[in-house]
Amino acid sequence: MSASLVAVFLWAIAANVLALIPSRDNHWSRAYVLIGVGLPLLGWVTVENGPWVGLLVLVAGMSMLRWPVLFLWRWLRRRVERGRPEG
Repeated sequence: MSASLVAVFLWAIAANVLALIPSRDNHWSRAYVLIGVGLPLLGWVTVENGPWVGLLVLVAGMSMLRWPVLFLWRWLRRRVERGRPEG
């Protein structure tokens, strides 16, 4: 197993442990840290193991950090809807 995949598995374990600890801000500060660490890891995995493994790691990370992804999707959808001409 490559070093990048070991790092991603450690990231996943850390994400799950951090989710178990109570938080006053609904885990958003931890999510930002996990995203900041996870994006370079995703690039490393993709370079080292190929795009299909990178895609699987992306989907796994999105499933663990689903609320930031959902809020990003809603924000993008609102931006697109505002830009449409009415008529």
